[in-house]
Amino acid sequence: MSAVPAEASKLGKFSWALFDWANQPFFTVVTTFIFAPYFANVVIGDAVQGQTVWAFTQSTAGIFIAVLSPFLGAMADAGGRRKPYVFAFQLLLVAGCAALWWAYPGRPDLAQPIAWAVIAATVGAEMSIVFNNAQLPNIVRPERMGRLSGFGWGLGYVGGLIALFMVLAVSQPAMFGLAPTNDRPLFGLDAASHALERLTGPASALWLIVFVLPMFLFTPDHPKPYPVSMLAAARQGGAALVATVRRLRHYRNALAFLIAFMLYNDGLAAIIAFGGVYASATFGWTTTTLGIFGIILTVFAIPGAFLGGRLDDWLGSKRTVQLATLGVILATTGIVGITADRILFFLPVDAIAPDRGLFGSPQEMAFMGFALLLGFCMGPMQAASRTLIGRLAPAGMSGEFYGLFALSGRATAWMAPFAIGVVTSATHSNRLGVACVLVFLVLGFVLLWPVRETRTEAIAEV
Repeated sequence: MSAVPAEASKLGKFSWALFDWANQPFFTVVTTFIFAPYFANVVIGDAVQGQTVWAFTQSTAGIFIAVLSPFLGAMADAGGRRKPYVFAFQLLLVAGCAALWWAYPGRPDLAQPIAWAVIAATVGAEMSIVFNNAQLPNIVRPERMGRLSGFGWGLGYVGGLIALFMVLAVSQPAMFGLAPTNDRPLFGLDAASHALERLTGPASALWLIVFVLPMFLFTPDHPKPYPVSMLAAARQGGAALVATVRRLRHYRNALAFLIAFMLYNDGLAAIIAFGGVYASATFGWTTTTLGIFGIILTVFAIPGAFLGGRLDDWLGSKRTVQLATLGVILATTGIVGITADRILFFLPVDAIAPDRGLFGSPQEMAFMGFALLLGFCMGPMQAASRTLIGRLAPAGMSGEFYGLFALSGRATAWMAPFAIGVVTSATHSNRLGVACVLVFLVLGFVLLWPVRETRTEAIAEV
C-alpha cells in the first residue's frame, strides 16, 4: 500500500470526477437554493422559526457524520475496497431525496418527518463523499491530484448549474420558449401545492442514479483489496482508528490542518447552506429569483473551481486555501452587513419596492456582489483542502485520514448551524444568526498559518 499506484485511465479519472456532477444537484437545489428556503419559509411558515429548524436539521446531520466518518474511513482502509460503502450511502441519499416529495405546504405535522429525510439524505451524501475522496490517491499521482480534484469540483458546479436551469425552465417556461406564458409550471405541476419545490428531491435522486454509474463501472477501486470479511474489516478499522487517534500527537502538522479545516470549512458550509434562506427571508425572493441567484452564483463558482485546481498545483494547496478563505471572509462580512434597509451595516437605503425588477434594489445588488465573491472563492477553498489532506496523509492511510478529514470537516459542522439556530431564536434576527459563521472562518484562517505542506511519515508504534 505504500507504493504510488499507476494512474487510472482517462475514463476512470473522468468517471471519478463525474461523481461530483452526480451529487451536486442535491447540494445546489435541495440544501441551498430551492428546497431549503421553501422548507424554512413555507413549510415552517415563519422566517425566524424556519431558519432555526433548518439549522437544527443540519446540526443533527453533522453529529451523525462526525460520529460515523472516521470509523468507516478506517474500516475502508482495513477492507481495501471503497465502492461498497459509496453504494450503501448513495442508496440512503436516494431514499432521503425521494421522501421530500411529501413536504406539502400547510402541513406542520410533516415538518419533522421531512427534516429526518433531509438528515438521512445529508448523511448519505457526505459519507459517500468520504469514500469517493479516499479513492483519489489511488487513481492519480500526487503531483496531479490538485488538478483532478479541482476538475471534479468544477464539474460538480456545472452539474448544479444545469440543475438550476432545469428548475428555472420548469417554473418559467415562457422564458425558454417552452410555453406561451408563465401562468403555470411545465408538466402540469401544481403551483399551489409547490410541486416544483417538492420535486427537487426526487429529481435529484434520479439525476444521481444516472450519473453516478460511470464511477462504479470505470473507476478502479483500491488496487489490492484485502481478502477479509466486512466484520473483520470493521474490527481492524476500529483498532486502526483508535491507534491513529492515539498517534495524532505524532502527526502534529496534519493535526493542525485538520483543526483549521474543521473551523473554516464549517463556516463555509454554513454560509452556503443559509445564504439562500437568509436572502429569501430578507428580500422576499421567490423560487424563480432564488433559482436565478443560484445560477449566477454557480456560474462564478465554476471558473473559481477550475482556476483553483491550477493554483493548487502551481502555488500549493495551503496558499490556495488561504487566498480562498480570505475571500470567503470578506464576502460573508459583506453579506451579513446587508439588511432590507442597510448596506455594510451602516449605509441606509430606501425600502425595497414591491414592483422592482430582478435584483432591482441597491441592497440586493450589493448582496449579489458579495455573493459572487463567495461563489468564486468557495470552489478553490474546498478542492484545495481535499488535495492538501491527500498530500499530508501517510502512505497507506489515505482512507483513514480522509475519514479524519471528514470528521474535522463535520465534527463541528453541527456547531455552526446550532449556533445559528440558537442566536436566531434568541435575538429574533436572521442576520445575527448567520453572522456566527465569521467566528469559524476567522479562527480557521488563523490556525492554518503554521501548517507545512509536507507528507506525514507513518508511525509504526505509539
